Amino acid sequence: MNRQSFERLFGMKYALDSGVVKISLLAIFCAFLIAPVFFIALRKAGKIPDRQNEELWKRYRSWLILVPMMAIPVLMGAFWTIMAVGTLSILCYREYARATGLFRERLTSLLVALGILAITFSVLDHWYGLFAALFPLWAGLIVAVLIFEDRPNGYIQRVSLAILALTLFGVCLGHLGYFANDHDFRPILFWLVICVELNDIFAYISGKTFGRRKLLPQTSPNKTLGGSLGALALTTTLAASVGHFVFRNTPIDQPARLILLGLIISASGQLGDLLISSIKRDLDIKDMGVLFPGHGGWLDRFDSLLLAAPAVFHYVGYFRGIGLDQPTRILSGS
Repeated sequence: MNRQSFERLFGMKYALDSGVVKISLLAIFCAFLIAPVFFIALRKAGKIPDRQNEELWKRYRSWLILVPMMAIPVLMGAFWTIMAVGTLSILCYREYARATGLFRERLTSLLVALGILAITFSVLDHWYGLFAALFPLWAGLIVAVLIFEDRPNGYIQRVSLAILALTLFGVCLGHLGYFANDHDFRPILFWLVICVELNDIFAYISGKTFGRRKLLPQTSPNKTLGGSLGALALTTTLAASVGHFVFRNTPIDQPARLILLGLIISASGQLGDLLISSIKRDLDIKDMGVLFPGHGGWLDRFDSLLLAAPAVFHYVGYFRGIGLDQPTRILSGS
C-alpha cells in the first residue's frame, strides 16, 4: 500500500479541504440549533398537535445520533467509510432477515452475509472487476448450494429472498461504499446523503402543503402525488446547485447533466423508500425495526439510498469516473 492509498484510507489531513464539506457541516450544526426553536414556536402557535409534536422531538433526538454516525467515518477516511457502509449493510440485512423469516434458514442467511462481506472486501480493495463479478457469481453460488439441502419445497422462496437481499444490501449499498475509492469521496458522499435525506423531508413538507391525491395508497398511504412532485422539484434544484461545486470542472458540470442528476437522486430515492414500503406491506408490518424513535430501524432510515447509490454511482462514473486516479487492488496486489 503506497502513501497515497494510506492517506485516503486513514488520513484526516484533507478532511475539511472541500468547501462543500465545511458548509455542509455548518448547515447541519445550524439546523440542529434552529430546529428546537422552530418546534417550540409551532407548538405555542398551536400549529401542531401534541402527538405530532412528540413525534418531531423523537425524530430530532434520533438525528442527533444518526448524523455523527454518518459524518464521522467519512471525515476519518475511506477505510472507516467503507467499513461503516459494510456494517450498515449487515445491519439492514439482519432486519430484513428477521422480518421475512429468512434468519431461520441458517445456511441461506450465512451465504448472504458472506456475500456482503466479500463485496465489502472488493470495495475496500478498490478492485472493481471483482466488485462487478461478485453478484452474478455469488447469486449462482446461492442457487447451487441450496440445491444440496434437498428441500425442494420452498426452494424458490428461499433463493428469491436471498438474492433480493444480496442485491439490496450487498450490491446497492456496496456502490455507496465504493465512492470512498475516489479522491473527492467526502464532498460527493456529503452531497449525496444530504440530498437523499432532504428529499424525504421535501416530500413530507410538500405533501402536507399541497398534497391531495394519493400516490400509491396500497403501498404507502401517507405519500401523495403532490409530495412526490414537490420533492422532485426541490431536490433537483438543491442537487444541481450544490453539484456544480462538487463536480466543478468535470464533464458533469453542465446545467442539463446536473439537472438530470438531481432528477435521478430524487426519483431513485423515492423509489427506494417505496420499495421497502412494498416489502413491509407484504409482510404486514409498520417498521423494519425500532432502534431509532420516530424513524424505525436501520433499513427504515436508509432505504432511500438503496437505489439512489448505484444510480448516482453509474451516472457519475459514466461522465467522470470513480477513483480512476487512485491505486487499485491495494490489499490483494495489482
